[in-house]
Amino acid sequence: FLLFYILFALTEPELLRFSRTAAITLICFPVLCVLMLKIYGGFPIGIKKTKEIVYSASIATFLADAVTYLELAIMRINFQNRSYVQDFFTLIGIFLLQVIAINLFGYLGNYLYFKVNPPAKCLVLFGSKEGLPQFVGKISRYKKQYRVCQICDIASLPEDELRKTIRAHNAVFLYSIGESDKVKVLEYCYKHNRTTYLTPELSDIITRHSRHVIIDDVTVLESRISGLTFEQRVLKRAMDIAISGIGLLCASPIMLIEALAIKLEDHGPVFFRQPRVTKDGKVFEVLKFRTMIVDADKNNKRLASQNDDRITKVGRFLRKTRMDELPQFINILKGDMSIVGPRPEQVEITEKYVEVLPEFQYRLKVKAGLTGLAQIQGKYNTTPRDKLIFDLIYIEQYSLFVDIKLILQTVKVLFKSDSTEGVVGEFPEGFDHLFDQPAADHQN
Repeated sequence: FLLFYILFALTEPELLRFSRTAAITLICFPVLCVLMLKIYGGFPIGIKKTKEIVYSASIATFLADAVTYLELAIMRINFQNRSYVQDFFTLIGIFLLQVIAINLFGYLGNYLYFKVNPPAKCLVLFGSKEGLPQFVGKISRYKKQYRVCQICDIASLPEDELRKTIRAHNAVFLYSIGESDKVKVLEYCYKHNRTTYLTPELSDIITRHSRHVIIDDVTVLESRISGLTFEQRVLKRAMDIAISGIGLLCASPIMLIEALAIKLEDHGPVFFRQPRVTKDGKVFEVLKFRTMIVDADKNNKRLASQNDDRITKVGRFLRKTRMDELPQFINILKGDMSIVGPRPEQVEITEKYVEVLPEFQYRLKVKAGLTGLAQIQGKYNTTPRDKLIFDLIYIEQYSLFVDIKLILQTVKVLFKSDSTEGVVGEFPEGFDHLFDQPAADHQN
């Protein structure tokens, strides 16, 4: 804030005097900065990786800078004033200095935090090995935060050995264990001040977002899995119409260039249409820019992979930048989709998911969306179950602010390519020896 205010004051003398411009700027920028940092995750030293902290904080700061710059420009509209270009370059210079400061504080903050706070000694308790390698692999990527010391099948541990093993660690991860075991471990960890992390089930999500109701002197939890209320649907639809209309208007020049590039590459059709599933199982035809060769599914119908040879050169760029999805503004304007919601899946894939995960049908309580919690937080190799959990969390905690927050967070994802980090089918190297080791090995 000081960098922005002092350096902009060099070109805006009003900021150095007690004036309306100075007062509004002093209020506007800090409020915007705090709001944007809240939306993009704050400055979570010791929780996230340094690169992620710097990336999120830089985007939040840039948006706060841009809005404050526009506010200053509007307040001093003067057709005789030709200093806007100069001010714009000043803004860019200030932002670069802010990024340097963010990097400095981010790296220094994490360095000092982890110097004082070593990684937590972690125990992983599992009930099923299905998906366990991927789960342990994801934890192992955060080496400064967590150190997996032991991996145990909870069914193989006697009661006394389980308690002894828990006490030998700082944190316990619960993966795919039964309800009775979960309650038992949570109560014991709570009693002995051990941090617990658990992979959520549907019941956990419902309970988490339940409303507390007091009947006489009894507290009960009220759970409603009925989708959005009438008022929420009206507000959401109004926002969809406004944003999709403005989006189509602003993006039309870019869409024209995309269409020409696709046509010039192989002279095939510009758009790709495919049946997808939205609210209440209704099937609609999604509209996207074509990113694959013509008749890509004719001889070999399969889901697109990250390095699929059927993807065209133009298509690869469009997929990476998500610009192939711009025509979906038309689907949103028509009412088939929403700006924010679960990803619209193919009919066949939806049917298969429902067979394996019956809970998958609950995500159909709201319209499919162009962006959403699963699209933002998920990665290229995120499992369908984990994506479902993200979608159900979104539905249960829905509010207009959540939608606005997710729309703004999408900006961050646009400049961040998907990754296949972590293991896919086996445990990371060096983790095999952690299975069912004696608890005494980890006392120190």
